Amino acid sequence: MSETRIECPRELNQDTGRELYEAVRGKPLPSDGTLVLDFSATENLDSRGSAWLIAVADHAHEHNAEFTVEGQQGNVADFLKLIWPGLQVSPEPKPKPPGVFEVVGDTAYSVVDELRGFKSFLIDTLYWTFIGPVEGRGFRWGSFVDELHEMGVRALRITLLMNFLLGMIIAMLSAAQLEQFGASIYVADLVMIAFARELAAIMTAVVVSARTGAAIAAELATMKVQEEVDALRGMGLHPAQFLVAPKVLSLVVCLPILTGLGMIAGVLGGSVWGLIVLEFRADVWLSQTLNAAAMGDVFQGFFKAFVFAIVIVLVGCHNGLRVTGGARGVGLMTTRAVVMDIFFIVLIDMIFAAVFYYVL
Repeated sequence: MSETRIECPRELNQDTGRELYEAVRGKPLPSDGTLVLDFSATENLDSRGSAWLIAVADHAHEHNAEFTVEGQQGNVADFLKLIWPGLQVSPEPKPKPPGVFEVVGDTAYSVVDELRGFKSFLIDTLYWTFIGPVEGRGFRWGSFVDELHEMGVRALRITLLMNFLLGMIIAMLSAAQLEQFGASIYVADLVMIAFARELAAIMTAVVVSARTGAAIAAELATMKVQEEVDALRGMGLHPAQFLVAPKVLSLVVCLPILTGLGMIAGVLGGSVWGLIVLEFRADVWLSQTLNAAAMGDVFQGFFKAFVFAIVIVLVGCHNGLRVTGGARGVGLMTTRAVVMDIFFIVLIDMIFAAVFYYVL
């Protein structure tokens, strides 16, 4: 390791300290070397001179050189001992990783805070959607019609297509198993019951959550980032009345209708496989399908669709209005809304399955 040695003057003050600093700057300081200040001849050191010492030490540290002193005596040694911590580079303290209890507590606090905000949001939404219009507080019927077109009419084709293809897949897979027992006709029963109870509601809700739920979250998040929501409040308009209520009522109306059409599309998809591949007669297949249809199963599907609609629109609006940051925040909240929608759809469907099949 190379060493650069410099002798200090007899008195280290404002003027001689500046000269010492300039002398150090004029000498090359190799990286990983050592800068040594020799205080053997120094008899006096004042506060201004010590300030220049700090500048010399900082210069050495900037060049990754070690700084040290030697030869100090008497008052000079006492003074250097006093200011020595300021001449050294103090290592940056490493952040202490959070402990288990801190992580759990922080997560719990975040969840409680979000639940508290969601409770207020839910109360405002229920009031401005169902109670406010009855009390004459107004409702945006024009926006409601626009949302019906956006959420319902424009989602019709993709919903029908997905359910139709799913119906063909279910018929295809079930036929491969039932053919082994000569019971291929029961594919019609399976498709009918599956779409009436589960598949139509689930598939339609997932499609709508990926399409409409994401659009709701992105729209409200963009308005929040651009301070349009604050502008509504400034004009005396409640965001739940102006933005949320039309979306809630529209999806509550649209999703059960889309689910009913999805049931028909799924059954038609299974019928295509049964009539073309399994080669059943149309009247036999239709009779088997109608015999398997039960109003209780259809009611389950519509009731699930109604609950899914409420979940999708509330989750989308809630996440959109909670956004922070800019464009990245909008993207994160949109993704979060879709993930939460699908999670709650599956969770609620599992609860319904347990209630309908094991309790009722």
